[in-house]
Amino acid sequence: MSNKAKKEGAPQEASGKDAKRGEAKPKKAEKGVHALYKVENDKVTRLRPTCERCGSGYFMAKHRDRYTCGHCGFTRYKQVEE
Repeated sequence: MSNKAKKEGAPQEASGKDAKRGEAKPKKAEKGVHALYKVENDKVTRLRPTCERCGSGYFMAKHRDRYTCGHCGFTRYKQVEE
């Protein structure tokens, strides 16, 4: 069957990505500078730790059980509260 015949034929069932288009995905939280700092009473505080190896210009990524630096790969594990 030629490609032209396939296009002009009866509509086919949606499969793969087309079948999932009807589902609504939950929106992710916005990322950016406002997620790294907090402003209270004209004071700016950092919400995430900075990398011990790279210095104060590199924030560490926040994971469930650890913080990691995207620049050098340094990992610091969170303390487990008992």
